[in-house]
This record gives sequence, C-alpha cells and structure tokens, in this order.
Amino acid sequence: MGRTADYSRQSCSIAATLEVIGDPWTLLVIRDAFQGVSRFEQWQERLGVARNVLASRLRTLVQHGVLEPKLYSERPPRNEYVLTAKGKDLYGVLVTLHGWGAKHVYGETDAGFAMIHEACGHDLAPRIACGHCGEIVKPRDLRLTRTANCATVGDMLQRETASDAA
Repeated sequence: MGRTADYSRQSCSIAATLEVIGDPWTLLVIRDAFQGVSRFEQWQERLGVARNVLASRLRTLVQHGVLEPKLYSERPPRNEYVLTAKGKDLYGVLVTLHGWGAKHVYGETDAGFAMIHEACGHDLAPRIACGHCGEIVKPRDLRLTRTANCATVGDMLQRETASDAA
C-alpha cells in the first residue's frame, strides 16, 4: 500500500492502531461510513480517491474487522460496507481529530462543518474522561508504565489474522 513505516516490531497500542487505520484516506473512509456512506462509488465520488487506493483501503478495513462487506447485488456482484462494532469504536478517535483540526488548523476559520452537541446546542469541545470514575483526564493525570511480556504489533496482527482464518 505504499506504506513508509513498519510498526510490526513496536510494542505500543498507538503503533498498532496506526497499522490498521494510519494509511492515507483510511480515516476519511471511516468518517464517511459514520455519515452513512456504504458503497464504493459513493466513497469514490465523495473523496476523489483513486479506485485502486480505495479498493485497497476497503480490503484492509475488512481484513481488520473494521468494516463488514454485505452483498447488495448479485449481478454484477457488489458489496456495501458497514461499520462493525470494532469500527464504531473509532467514533471517539474521529471526534477528537475533528476537535484538534478545528482548533489548531482552522482556528477561527470555517472548517466546513461543525459537530453540534444536540443536548446543549453548542459546538462540541471533546474531552477525555476516565471510564471508571468519570473524571476529566488531562495529560498530567496519566502515567504510562511498561508492562511485562508485551507482544509486538506484528505478533498481535498475526494473531488477528490467525483467529479470522479459524
């Protein structure tokens, strides 16, 4: 896929995530899937991405269980692609990336769309909260620790492929 980085020897969940969704166009495919896009031609038209690149990204997302193909036409055979539970778990990633880009790239300039929180009617300002206690977490509140017997990204992706084949 024209990849320039190999994270397979890393032991890091961020590197593992980049192995799955870090290629150019991939996050935009996922963004559009959250907006209801499910067919190849829709993505191709909306994104203007080369057909071979889009096909490669869709294939990778299916291989990693982020999207699931569903046959919608037998003649000719055509699939639509829907987010799996694994894919839906990327929602927070997209919301956070949107917030960062709106703040640090666009600033006061119109970014083309806004995320409005329905409950209060304001632009969403994403924040990270602890799933255990609900407290808002800041970088200074976190401590990273190295765990024993950690697997590499390559090991984990091989396990994923082996379990999918079983």
